[in-house]
Amino acid sequence: MGIVLAAGHGKRIRSETSKMLHLIWERPTVARVSESVDAGLASLDQVIVVGVGGLAVARTLGPRSGRVFAYQKGPVLGLPGGTGDAVRVALDSFSPPTQGERHIYVFPGDMGLLTGDLVKSFRRDFEENPCSMMILTGVYDGPPEQNYYGRIVRVPDTDVEGRPSGDDAGNVIAIREHRDILGLPDGGAEQLTYRGRDYSFTRQQLMETQEINTLIVAFRERDLRAHLGAMVADNAQGELLLTDLAEIYNRQGLTVRAVRTANEEEIIGFNVKSVWRQMESIAMRRAHKRLMDIITIVDEEDFFIADEVIEQIIAIDKDFGPLDIVVGKGAYIGPGVKLNRKLHLGDRCRITGGIVFGEGVRIGEGGQLSTYPGQTMHLEGGVEVLPRNILKGNMRIGERSRVESGVIMTGSDEWPMRVGKGVTIKGTSYLYGCHVDDGLLVEHSVIKCKHVQAVKRRDGTCQPVRYVVPTPEGLDSIGELPA
Repeated sequence: MGIVLAAGHGKRIRSETSKMLHLIWERPTVARVSESVDAGLASLDQVIVVGVGGLAVARTLGPRSGRVFAYQKGPVLGLPGGTGDAVRVALDSFSPPTQGERHIYVFPGDMGLLTGDLVKSFRRDFEENPCSMMILTGVYDGPPEQNYYGRIVRVPDTDVEGRPSGDDAGNVIAIREHRDILGLPDGGAEQLTYRGRDYSFTRQQLMETQEINTLIVAFRERDLRAHLGAMVADNAQGELLLTDLAEIYNRQGLTVRAVRTANEEEIIGFNVKSVWRQMESIAMRRAHKRLMDIITIVDEEDFFIADEVIEQIIAIDKDFGPLDIVVGKGAYIGPGVKLNRKLHLGDRCRITGGIVFGEGVRIGEGGQLSTYPGQTMHLEGGVEVLPRNILKGNMRIGERSRVESGVIMTGSDEWPMRVGKGVTIKGTSYLYGCHVDDGLLVEHSVIKCKHVQAVKRRDGTCQPVRYVVPTPEGLDSIGELPA
């Protein structure tokens, strides 16, 4: 069972949009976490804990089999909130198993770089190393005073009396939050007890501890339900903190383990815009790394290719060999787009919706191609769309056709746009819902819902279609400006 903590609105992000709905590589961070948890746990059983702004989060994620939304109302009513309260709310949303032992995995919803592979690895560590609680940790290598994460406090080599700790050395005693460490007096120390022996930690030692809590934690459900109620809000935050369970478990003689992540980037969460933008940069770098030896990306710091399209590119390359695809600077390729070999997408073009490319299609700089949900636009082999043209909706353009400058074409479900082979459309033209025969030249024309027929001249060439303009309407509304 996975629990995703998505109740935090994120005041420090300074946005009316919930932190959980901020986009990482064009997907809400909470959606990315949810999908990674599904994949890594190989289970759809998942509770999303929401709070302020929870309705927007629930609408964004939507319903599906195995997903439950739980509302954390404590902070809204002025009661102690925190991660511990959020997990309590999640546990209240489903019943304990009638038989067998279930594992509970908790993940922060703002960790938008998390992958299913990391979740799977953590799950394997928990299953293969018997314990009641396991914490995924990371390493903070910046200045201690800028480390706002909870510190992992481990058993040192000797206790306060100088006796060796033996097999206990390295075990997790507690997790100390940054604000609680700051509450210790300068030069002061905190004494903690582990298995009947006392250990002392100075304020400076705790501040300089580099191993940090990621808030990714695994539990055995029976122990979690038995001891969750022992948490108290006696900390600087005034909240029920899930991390307090490390000490609670230790006092009960239960085993708490910690395992360090192999990829520090995946455990980044954000509270401020600067970190969110850093995560966006990491996501772009990841995408470029996967594609850099398969296709040509003109500017590795300025492009977008949706995750599913990246997977498609990798699969096509594996099945059909060299692709010779070029993606220009600032180009945007959204979900649902189907690419093909020898495709050239110019700088700053935007391709969204059900766009299907034939081989050798070229889209010029600033071209915009889009469809509404359920529609498909086919551009057959060798089609060329010159810079800054706009193509929208239900449409098919035949082989070797060419759309030159100043053209807008639209097709709807009722009036699909169909362009034959070898057609040229150019010169400030607008076509809506038309059928254009093969080999035609259409120039400087506004044509709506018509069959544009090929009329042969005596020499066998097609008669061009030029300067077709509908009868004007509303001329009575147009007059001269006063002098």
